[in-house]
Amino acid sequence: MAEAAHPIPQSSAKSEHGFVRAIGLFDGTMIVVGSMIGSGIFIVAADISRQTGSPGGLLLTWILTGLLTISAALSYGELAALFPHAGGQYVYLREAYSPLWGFLYGWTLFLVIQTGTIAAVAVGFAKYLGVLLPSISPQTWIVPPIALPLKFAISLSVQQLVAVLMIIFLTFLNTLGVRLGKLIQNIFTSVKTLSLIGLIFLGIFVGRNAGAITENFGHFWEVRNAQPIEPGANFLKSIVPTITAAGGAFGLFVAFGVAQVGSLFSADAWNNIGFTAAEVKNPKRDVALSMVFGTTIVITLYCLANLAYLFTLPLVQIQTAPDGRVATAALSAIFGSGGATIMAGAIIISTFGCDNGLILAGARVSYAMAKDGLFFKTTGKLNKKGVPARALLFQGIWIVLLLLMRRRHVDAAGTITYGDVYNDLLDYVVFSVLLFYVLTIAGVFKLRTKRPGAERPYKAFGYPFVPLLYIVAAAAIMFVLLLYKTQTTWPGLVIVLLGVPVYVLWARSAKVTRSAS
Repeated sequence: MAEAAHPIPQSSAKSEHGFVRAIGLFDGTMIVVGSMIGSGIFIVAADISRQTGSPGGLLLTWILTGLLTISAALSYGELAALFPHAGGQYVYLREAYSPLWGFLYGWTLFLVIQTGTIAAVAVGFAKYLGVLLPSISPQTWIVPPIALPLKFAISLSVQQLVAVLMIIFLTFLNTLGVRLGKLIQNIFTSVKTLSLIGLIFLGIFVGRNAGAITENFGHFWEVRNAQPIEPGANFLKSIVPTITAAGGAFGLFVAFGVAQVGSLFSADAWNNIGFTAAEVKNPKRDVALSMVFGTTIVITLYCLANLAYLFTLPLVQIQTAPDGRVATAALSAIFGSGGATIMAGAIIISTFGCDNGLILAGARVSYAMAKDGLFFKTTGKLNKKGVPARALLFQGIWIVLLLLMRRRHVDAAGTITYGDVYNDLLDYVVFSVLLFYVLTIAGVFKLRTKRPGAERPYKAFGYPFVPLLYIVAAAAIMFVLLLYKTQTTWPGLVIVLLGVPVYVLWARSAKVTRSAS
């Protein structure tokens, strides 16, 4: 109904004057690689190994993630070449379906997906910097937690302050132009890629443990210490069984579906280069190629990194790594206590580069929405350096708020603990992220029908089978999440749906503005 009453002119594709086309194929690939590699690859193997319960399950999870991610990138390439404009996935959804669907994606991206991820990575930066500088502590308060209504709180610890300062610094640097932003990205992505290659080399060739290799590869598919996976809501417990990876074919299906949450999240953000298409020198070619090259590089490194873990540590040590820090445990097995310091340095570099890429790309979606009258008008303007500085500023302010906001948890004994709002929100939107990916890739089919004569410099590889493979596989994972991660699935859908009335308000405002002019 809102769509019919408040059509939005699809103008952003025609009003991108002022952007500086400075991103080449290498730069685009570095944005993809740098945005994908954060801290996840160093920690999520612990959860995945507990969920799948076997060395083979751990590796297969990453292989499945790789197939899904690369197949998605191969499919997105057609849309990237068809609509080489600022905003990427927002534009694809808008053109395939309607402005409403584009807005719901942009709304969720700004509210949680991009900003929540940036906040989480910034805290990861501060946390690992705290390994080198112990004074950077989450318990050293500048402003102790102040209670707010609805079990919220606000606080500022030294750790939070470091994360906030990192966001401010990177946001400021990216207002100085895309050339500086891409230079930072290229440097830090190159360094952290070499660091990850170094970890792989050390694990496979230097720290290889004969006992670990015998145990892991001699019992490659043997399920052990697999954690029970319970239905995600009480009303489901009478009809959906609690299960483990040892529970036959259905158990494996559920285990791999749940395990994909960690691996897919660690491999996300590969689509960010599409947001910056207006700044790519040859967008009809290089956006698609950057996605494919970047995802292939990262997935290859991720699979090799997990192979290195299995060469260095017995499965039980991967499953029980302190705080899930599997990479730290692997380097500690090689270098002793110095391993934690080496790993902290690598993650500091990785998280800094990751956030630079995410900050650079995310603001382009707000810019594209503003050009359509669906976000604050001022964010649709470029500064003298040809970047959407106001969109960067709005994005930075929201990230800082996410970093400062806390959730209050009170246990039965009355003990109060504090959680991070951005972590809760990220848990909630995993399902929604998959939903938007499915809708976008389905848009390849829709646009082939809707615009059969449109110029397609690149066509989806393996069409229709590769795009269909992603849709079916992602739908299967979403089905598992609905059953076994229900408590985090439905809030994510609520966040998305809250965008509908907001869209109506923006659309009405845009219509009034156009009428007045």
